[in-house]
Amino acid sequence: MNLSPQHGAAARPRARSTERSLARRAELLAIGRRLFADTSYDALSMDDIARQARVAKGLIYYYFRSKRGYYLAIVQDSVADLVTLAASGLELPAVDRVHRTVDSYLRYAEHNQAAYRTIVSGGVGFDAEVHAIRDSVREAIVATVAEGAYGRPDVAPLVRMGLLAWVCSVEGAALDWIDRPGLSRDTMRELLVRTLGGAMRAIEELDPAYPAPAPARRD
Repeated sequence: MNLSPQHGAAARPRARSTERSLARRAELLAIGRRLFADTSYDALSMDDIARQARVAKGLIYYYFRSKRGYYLAIVQDSVADLVTLAASGLELPAVDRVHRTVDSYLRYAEHNQAAYRTIVSGGVGFDAEVHAIRDSVREAIVATVAEGAYGRPDVAPLVRMGLLAWVCSVEGAALDWIDRPGLSRDTMRELLVRTLGGAMRAIEELDPAYPAPAPARRD
């Protein structure tokens, strides 16, 4: 169906309005990520958020409906960046890609401590949506490590469970690390990569079809 010039002219303002709306939403998410980076959900009221963001409180309600909706959108936005960065570097050797994935994960935990605690601990009380975000991150990290180590993200149940157990241990270790930062991120990364190597060797012993990647020499 061909649009008349009038239809095309009417569509352009709508497109510009949509672009402005998306840009405004993205700006509010960026502001929220800064506000919640080191501040817990309960510590900020909507009045606090609006005042620090220098926007009308109604604008936040317009885009996100509630404080919880705003916070969940911020967490999801932050996690999307984490997963995208962790899954990048396809051109790297397998071991280097694993190092990059772990480093990206630790950087996120270090620079988004309040959001990271919420994701790992499940939020305020039992929050099914936050749990779903946490589970999606776990599966994304498992798939990323599996693809880097074995060349494919779809692995046998035993392999998935071995990698998932490692991811869960990383969560606990990272929580303790940001609460008691006695180790540098480089040292923490090397420790977690080496424990992953141990998990992969255990997987290989139980299923030789999944040999552990040979460790790379790191000068």
